[in-house]
Amino acid sequence: MSSLLCAGPVVSNVSALQRAGTKLVDITYDVKADASMVRISLEISNDGGQTFTVPSVTTSGAVGCGIVTGTGKVITWNAGVDWDGQTSSQLRFNVIADVFFLQIPAGSFTMGDALDGLSDAPTHTVNVSAFYIGKYEVTKAEWDEVRAWAVNNGYTDLAIGSGKASNYPIHSISWFDMVKWCNARSQMEGLNPCYTVNGTVMKTGTTAPTVNWTANGYRLPTEAEWEKAARGGVSGKRFPLGMDTISHSQANYYSSAKDSYDADGWANQYHPTYAAGSRPYTSPVGSFAANGYGLHDMAGNVWEWCWDRYGASAYVNNATDPRGANLGSLRVLRGGGWFSDAFGCRAAYRFNFTPSYTYNGIGFRVARSSVP
Repeated sequence: MSSLLCAGPVVSNVSALQRAGTKLVDITYDVKADASMVRISLEISNDGGQTFTVPSVTTSGAVGCGIVTGTGKVITWNAGVDWDGQTSSQLRFNVIADVFFLQIPAGSFTMGDALDGLSDAPTHTVNVSAFYIGKYEVTKAEWDEVRAWAVNNGYTDLAIGSGKASNYPIHSISWFDMVKWCNARSQMEGLNPCYTVNGTVMKTGTTAPTVNWTANGYRLPTEAEWEKAARGGVSGKRFPLGMDTISHSQANYYSSAKDSYDADGWANQYHPTYAAGSRPYTSPVGSFAANGYGLHDMAGNVWEWCWDRYGASAYVNNATDPRGANLGSLRVLRGGGWFSDAFGCRAAYRFNFTPSYTYNGIGFRVARSSVP
């Protein structure tokens, strides 16, 4: 049932060498996968590999998202910044490759449901072309990496955003911010941006853009793409893990006894593991099991913006690649968040806000029409 863009990337031939007369360490590796690109992270140990606690913040080269697979890849670690004054003969380096995009196959599926009276989401058949979508919600680290490039390349009003830590979802950014960030990430990686205003790549402002759906850059998923991906190849179920019930073992949401399909059934309770410290009570991306397509956090954690304008009239039976209502200013949100009850975390549930709205429970994941 799972349709991965790349499954099980393999890293090999890892070696490390300190540059003479400097505090820079070059870590060389090979990476092989079924895809052209993977996400690379670095762990460092100073006890021979028993624990990996040495900071690896100041790195450059073949690390992060969008790393092209192949041989002779090099990460440069600046030990003078991250670990100044320290020495060890027990340093070990762990290079980790991870899939960050999954392929959702072409085909039809039943969008919406008739289980609990969702009047704006009637069941209907939708045909969706193959596309690619992020395995995880966009993290604070990913947002920061792209934004640092963007603000020096014409994206002058791109929001800073917030996140509890580097591996938590970015939040407190608007729909417009996400569109511009997608363009920036596309340009940073040498891809064709999807969003333009009057024929010019959208870098600033809050004018509703036009989409080039054939561009190979990053974009927001359409509502139909999002729901197909969320359902994981399973039809007629309430939740993205292919079940009619939900619990805190499956998602980060607000449990309530009012919903009979909330298996926890607490009177009022945020997720007991993550409801600590100050709000928002988000969780690290990928903290819960993946659905049938290998996607994490399609229910709970943060709401996810879609491209579409909100409108019930956009639901047309047997449509191919629908892209929302033609008129209106509201944009669609899907998936529920850390503060949402079980009803709001359903695969068919639809919400909406003005695209300039920001909140600490709203984030996104990215899609692409094609991956070279």
